[in-house]
Amino acid sequence: MTYVKVNNPINKSFDGLMNELFNELPISFGKSIREDVLHFPPANIIESDEAYKIEMAVPGMDKADFNVKLDGNILNISSEKKVETSSENEKMVRKEFSYKSFKRSFTLDEKIDAANISAKYENGILKLELPKKEEVKNIAKEIAIQ
Repeated sequence: MTYVKVNNPINKSFDGLMNELFNELPISFGKSIREDVLHFPPANIIESDEAYKIEMAVPGMDKADFNVKLDGNILNISSEKKVETSSENEKMVRKEFSYKSFKRSFTLDEKIDAANISAKYENGILKLELPKKEEVKNIAKEIAIQ
């Protein structure tokens, strides 16, 4: 059997289109729904023995743009970027930067020590640390039979 490869630009573009359609669509579609329609940034949730950590990718923001509140067992994280106006002698030729407000909520369970939740923003990542409560350790106790 002989395999012949033909360099046809139409086939190449059609193959590329099909590849994008079937292989890359779910990733880009999910990302566009999350960021463009629902207006919230992606988050990573990491668990260690001592705490849970939430990392959110929100570049271009300042600390003052964030609002983090705990309402009962619901942790609300929101942001609104104040848009700066340009000076009168400057003309915007092209504007691609956009900052959208968002609000995300996470339900916390009774394992979280709510009084010691901390947050910091560095290098475009909002990092929250949710320490776990000290659990009551079960102590083995021998019971004498009478």
